[in-house]
Amino acid sequence: MYFSNQFLSGVNRGPLDGVKVLDLSAYIAGPYGCSLLADQGAWVIKVESPAGDNLRNYPSTLPSESRAFLGVNRSKLGLVLDLKTAEGINSLFELIQEADVLVHNFRPSVPPRLGIAYEQLEQVNPRLIYCAITGFGETGPLKDKAGYDQVLQSMTGMCTLQGKKDGPPEILYGSIVDYYAASMISTGVASALYEREKSGKGQYVGVSLMRTALTMQSARMIWAENESRDVGRDMRSGGITGIHPTQDGHIYISANTPHFWRALCEKVGLSNLTGDQRFDSVKKRAAEQGVIVPLLRQALSKKSALEWESIFGEEVPCAAVRQIEDMFDFPQVLAEDMITSFEHPVVGKYKGFKHPIKFSRTPAPEPFAAPTLGQHSQKILKG
Repeated sequence: MYFSNQFLSGVNRGPLDGVKVLDLSAYIAGPYGCSLLADQGAWVIKVESPAGDNLRNYPSTLPSESRAFLGVNRSKLGLVLDLKTAEGINSLFELIQEADVLVHNFRPSVPPRLGIAYEQLEQVNPRLIYCAITGFGETGPLKDKAGYDQVLQSMTGMCTLQGKKDGPPEILYGSIVDYYAASMISTGVASALYEREKSGKGQYVGVSLMRTALTMQSARMIWAENESRDVGRDMRSGGITGIHPTQDGHIYISANTPHFWRALCEKVGLSNLTGDQRFDSVKKRAAEQGVIVPLLRQALSKKSALEWESIFGEEVPCAAVRQIEDMFDFPQVLAEDMITSFEHPVVGKYKGFKHPIKFSRTPAPEPFAAPTLGQHSQKILKG
């Protein structure tokens, strides 16, 4: 038996306990989608080529492993298979016979050549949920083009809208398309597993970075009949809502509702603005930001970002701008039990994220460190 609970123990196993996942994907979207399934209790085997997932080679201040790889591959067993050899393909097919889910991010032309297209594997395991992540989808002139997060950001208008007015386009750093695609992978696979309980049949699940990038912009993807091409699609509500400098540090403020606008003005000593009809709606305040923003920033310059955060409290939605390192001991993060300690055979001990979803009756399992290359190959293949 290739999938064995000898590796996965603990009282809490999560709602997907027993679901067996083969993760053949690389980089971020596919691997993190599989980690999200593992977070919910699925048993995930990460299958890598002898060269390993290329994300292992990305720049990192950790001397022995990529920080990004550790972050998106938690709670998986590690297996190396060379799918260019008969032995590797045969081992994969034995795994597929037992698997519930297979995830990959090969270009559409690759799986048929390897003999692992959905139509081929459906004959081996009719109950298999087969999730393919592509750059641009399964059809069309770009279907075999390599797709990456920032390629799709640039193509779908995200960079144009991120840039400042009359300024150059800007990338949204943080691989946001990849991470949103990971959530779509987790959601799509879970839905297909639910449907399989009724039909007894597996199916193909397709997630593309292009569909993901456009899904993220649903509020902008509206074009009414007779509207011009240059219709305004910027979702920002003027200069009041945004990041502002203070005496020490920066603070983000959101004050779009009448209630929050009044509270903001009162807290910073600009109560006279609340009765001014020039500023009594979001649209008007956006039009008059040239008047309001200098007054607001002058007021904010009297205290630090952390002081204003405390003064605004629950009355004005805000946050002092922090570094990611501050989250490891941030009181709310700790209260929500989002951080745990991992033990890695090469890196040693490190802190990382856990429990993205809460389940009351079937709590999620405790995560474990991402595998080294082929860490569990011998035990898995011995069964």
